[in-house]
Amino acid sequence: MIVAIMLLVIVIGSLVFNFLSPWWFTEIASNWGGIDFAVFVTFWICGVAFVLIGLFMVYTTWKYRRREGLTAVYEPENKRLEWILTIVTTIGVVGMLAPGLWVWDAYVNVPPQARDVEVVGQQWSWSYRLPGEDGYLGAVDARRISVDNPFGMDPDDPRGQDDVLIERAALHLPVDRPVKVLLRSKDVLHDFYVPEFRAKMDAVPGMITYMWFTPTRVGTYEVLCAELCGIGHHTMRGTVVVDTAEDYDAWLNTQATFAQISARPEGDPVAGQIAYAVCAACHGTAGEGMVAFNAPKLSGQDPWYLRHQILAYRQGLRGVHEQDTYGKEMAPMVLPLIDDAAVENVIAYIGTLPDDPAPQTVEGDIHRGASLYGGCTVCHGSDGGGSYGTFAPRVAGMTDWYLVRQLQNFREGIRGSHRMDNLGKQMGLMSKQLGDDEAINDVVAYINTMSTRMTRTAMHNTIDDRGETDGG
Repeated sequence: MIVAIMLLVIVIGSLVFNFLSPWWFTEIASNWGGIDFAVFVTFWICGVAFVLIGLFMVYTTWKYRRREGLTAVYEPENKRLEWILTIVTTIGVVGMLAPGLWVWDAYVNVPPQARDVEVVGQQWSWSYRLPGEDGYLGAVDARRISVDNPFGMDPDDPRGQDDVLIERAALHLPVDRPVKVLLRSKDVLHDFYVPEFRAKMDAVPGMITYMWFTPTRVGTYEVLCAELCGIGHHTMRGTVVVDTAEDYDAWLNTQATFAQISARPEGDPVAGQIAYAVCAACHGTAGEGMVAFNAPKLSGQDPWYLRHQILAYRQGLRGVHEQDTYGKEMAPMVLPLIDDAAVENVIAYIGTLPDDPAPQTVEGDIHRGASLYGGCTVCHGSDGGGSYGTFAPRVAGMTDWYLVRQLQNFREGIRGSHRMDNLGKQMGLMSKQLGDDEAINDVVAYINTMSTRMTRTAMHNTIDDRGETDGG
């Protein structure tokens, strides 16, 4: 009797939870209502089967419970029952498979008017490539991928010169226009998924997979990775903005093509020295950073990261939070850098400054910090040298008090809270693993131990560049 009651409670509880649950599908924003229909058909068939089987178990458990004077009857075959179960099961399976097959047929047959969009996944970010005026995407080759050519573009393919490259930023799409999404991965298995679109597909290394959908609602949507891709899987977020036709065209006209990016002038450190005079007031004449002005060390930092931060201030992704006092002070300081050439000049000059490790001011438990830094290693490297592949800046030998403050800002949502700052949001999620200020100090104290290693490595590389050997 107790078992029968427990089974009945499970059935009734499941029904109550289903109808009172606050967790339902997000509102759909694409043409794939058929996917919702297929899911709901499967859900209801399985739900009805669950209730019937559960109630049947309740009935049989109660009816055939142990009682004095009753014995069990062994019945090895019952053709009538077998036929009923076979027919009912067949109807249920067909009912679940038929809608899915119908939807899948539509899913893999792309309408001819769909426009290609390439999605590139890597640990742990999304980048995008759009065809230019010729309507074709240029050739790519994984062997060509580098810091200067992150998409692996073939510079000799004329079709790729007008391709629009969007690296680790938001993808804009026009509303009510079908899109064919071509997916590739630089490293491991990823899965491009926008919940409101209902469509998703794996991005497989060495292959180009595809799917298609038509955005039907203007808005901003979050991109997720629906395939476990490593320690930073949960931070692999992106943004898709669905625009009106006019807004989309206006956005597209502001994006750089492969030809424009390739033609970006190299920085002139002489011209950059003049522009850096404004920066020197806070960051120091040698880029060493000054605690009195809350300005971190710049010398020795990766050029691509300096470029990204300047752009983030320009676009309003940084220095806009009401509690980001120092970020607000920095935001207007990038305004004199009126164009890309000016930015490259300043970065080139910073690259000529001496890379002396910043003074160490933060104390903490180094051994605990080493353990906590394990999650940071995947992006920033075991030596704290940073990596362009994961878009993680160098931290070793840099300003430790600034690292502490930025980790606090990320954790509290003061930095990385802008809805378009995908990389900032990623770091915000990672920083929450450091539960308190003591943990942050411990991590930074451990990072301080890397500055000596970085200096020794730099000296060794300099000796190698001069062609000298240890025994020379």
